[in-house]
Amino acid sequence: MAVEVAGFLVFAASQVGTPGPANMTLLATGARYGLRPALPFVAGVALGKQLVIWPMGFGLLTLAASAPMLFTALKWIAAAYILWLAWRIAGMSLKPGTAEGPPPSFWSGLPVHPLNPKAWAMIAAGFTQFTAPGTPILQATATIAICLLSVQIVLHPIWTAAGERIARAVAGTGAERILMRSLALLTVASVAYALWNGRV
Repeated sequence: MAVEVAGFLVFAASQVGTPGPANMTLLATGARYGLRPALPFVAGVALGKQLVIWPMGFGLLTLAASAPMLFTALKWIAAAYILWLAWRIAGMSLKPGTAEGPPPSFWSGLPVHPLNPKAWAMIAAGFTQFTAPGTPILQATATIAICLLSVQIVLHPIWTAAGERIARAVAGTGAERILMRSLALLTVASVAYALWNGRV
């Protein structure tokens, strides 16, 4: 098989389903606004990964090898963006369903994965470890894109709903600040892990 679909789906589920910058953002958004108001943001986050998959499939991996300094710069810009998100998460207070201001939009969700080191590592692994040599570019890219989107459609709303449920349990209690700071620290840790292991 040109793309090892079953193996890649298992790998994708293990990556999309575990803590990382995007999931911490989804968890915090669900905690602050609730699942239903956050759905446009969730959709933006899910579709944003396509902005990485298609360019990578059509030659970005080759460009990364020929222009490593460019990708090093992009890696650190991405890390800075995720750390800014972590700072925002740490300062949030939980009032599920009564947050001031509108929930983040679809357009706010689009850049989350393009600026997420874990997403780049996951997609690169799909092309380098689960795709047979000689596979047509369009076939490989479309297969990886569909697999990842399918997994995200299931797991991203679960993370967001989990945030809403957690918020209802701890909002207004002494555990609220601990929770938000813990989410921020997990976000920072996931970025640090990706950078330390060079997985971008």
